[in-house]
Amino acid sequence: MSDAAQGGNSGPGYAKNPDYQIDLEPAGRTVRIEVGGEVIVDSANALLMREQNHQPVYYFPQSEVRMEHFQRTDHATHCPFKGDASYWTLNVAGKALENVMWSYETPCDEVAPIKAYVAFYRERLDDWYEDGEVILGTAHR
Repeated sequence: MSDAAQGGNSGPGYAKNPDYQIDLEPAGRTVRIEVGGEVIVDSANALLMREQNHQPVYYFPQSEVRMEHFQRTDHATHCPFKGDASYWTLNVAGKALENVMWSYETPCDEVAPIKAYVAFYRERLDDWYEDGEVILGTAHR
């Protein structure tokens, strides 16, 4: 991202690849995720991340996620453009989806708006709705 706030936590990947592109914008739609018939998140405040060489990813305000269904795990990953990611396992309706949700709790300056937001491995979830329309999942089979 070109208009990053400079807080002293620039992604080290940008030093080697200064033209790497990550764009964030409001999703502009209401997104609801259900697993086992339970609503996990229903948000009109998601951000859409478009990252070079990756599929777009929705980031949801963690405050809008039903966190009582999640347990933090020891799993972690590092992205030289976004920072260190923490993971959670979802336990709901007799299902355990390991490390299905992640967050950059201290993101690099270039993606600072995703602090306090979480994302999901979309393909591992049951039902995904955008503005009430089924986009992915068992509900449209």
